[in-house]
Amino acid sequence: MSGLIAGSGSGERKWQYPLTRKGVYYKWRNWLSYAYLIFFFAGPFLRIGGQPFLLLDFVNKHFVIVGQAFWPQDIFLFMLASLVFIVCVVLFTIAFGRMFCGWICPQTIFMEMVFRKIEIWIEGDANKRKKLDAGAWTNEKVFKKTAKHALFLIVSFLIANTFLAYLTGSENLIKIITEPVIQHWAGFASICVFTIVFYLVYSQVRELVCTVICPYGRLQGVLIDKDTLVVAYNDVRGEPRGKLMRVVDPLKPKGDCVDCGLCVAVCPTGIDIRNGTQIECINCTICIDACDHVMDKINKPKNLIGYFSENMIHAQTKASFTGRMKGYAAVIVLLIGVLCYFIFSRKDLDMTVMRGAGMLYQEQPGGYISNIYNAQIINKTNISQTITIKPEDPAIKVKYIQAPGVINKGEETKTVFFILIPAAKIHKFKTDVKLQLVTGDKIIQTVTTSFVGPIND
Repeated sequence: MSGLIAGSGSGERKWQYPLTRKGVYYKWRNWLSYAYLIFFFAGPFLRIGGQPFLLLDFVNKHFVIVGQAFWPQDIFLFMLASLVFIVCVVLFTIAFGRMFCGWICPQTIFMEMVFRKIEIWIEGDANKRKKLDAGAWTNEKVFKKTAKHALFLIVSFLIANTFLAYLTGSENLIKIITEPVIQHWAGFASICVFTIVFYLVYSQVRELVCTVICPYGRLQGVLIDKDTLVVAYNDVRGEPRGKLMRVVDPLKPKGDCVDCGLCVAVCPTGIDIRNGTQIECINCTICIDACDHVMDKINKPKNLIGYFSENMIHAQTKASFTGRMKGYAAVIVLLIGVLCYFIFSRKDLDMTVMRGAGMLYQEQPGGYISNIYNAQIINKTNISQTITIKPEDPAIKVKYIQAPGVINKGEETKTVFFILIPAAKIHKFKTDVKLQLVTGDKIIQTVTTSFVGPIND
């Protein structure tokens, strides 16, 4: 594994000191990371229709995604959305390899675009950092290490607070910050734990998250094929590699690679891209920028390292949307269509009505016939709702044994009631009755149930 070194059989950690080379891809990643960071820190405070943009409250089983609230009763939607996500990951990996890791993954963005930049700002470039780590503990080293790790802790603390806001809501985070700690000791303890975890990940674990811990790299090895676009070295053009010479021997032709080693020096996971596709490669494209810079200097065409598939290099084909990709894309479109249907047809309040099992009809004063019913009502909104059940036919009455009343957000209630129908209106053994679920003056749902009664000729 590139993050470890087996020298002398010690298995010691080999710390990476990647050089920084800025190019076109690096600039694009920079702008993308700025947008990502702004969205990440602003996300918990964004509102859509009064709801958070994203909330994943596992403790209270309350989830809000793009302003839509979901409760445990919507578990099938969560499972369907998870299936869509998994298939999308599979398709994206088949088409583009591990591009997600280098461009979108929070681990890479925070490591390379936040913590690495802090490290370079305080300790200098790769050679200076390596020399500083190897040197004695002078006043300069103590100052730089203290300043760096203090900033690491501050940034980790900010990330921990934001992360907690996604789990508990921004309102609860503000309470944790502004109110006495004793009132929110669990939230404060969570912030402390998250801060320590993020600090250790970005100051100690670093690239091992990508090369050892994260299972996505292993998934990539299973899914990619000869048509997958990945960051790759064009060995057909680059080999045999060798130092640049003023006089070229026609009997010993050389490829465009001058074996400068810069692609290895800039790699954050420490691999040599010229050895072929490797699970440690996160497709961050920094080796492309470095190689393009060298090609410019020696007046050779760029893109010796670039986005290629194996077939593009060795079979001279163009990038294509293969049948395998089309199949996964069709499945994704179908699943997204099904998911959208269920989401948009989903009701804020949902009622299920069941006639009392084993119960026959009863005769009531005033010439009415009654049946007893049980109803379960679920409130999927983020506010409390006052509920009533009304028959669509004004001649029919509802008499509560247990009224629904007020249902709190995300909760459900059970109600028991009689339906009373004038005997003169019953002309068959089973009659369909339509019941309306009403809150205020708004009819939320209409449910049809059966009513059993005597037949009047």
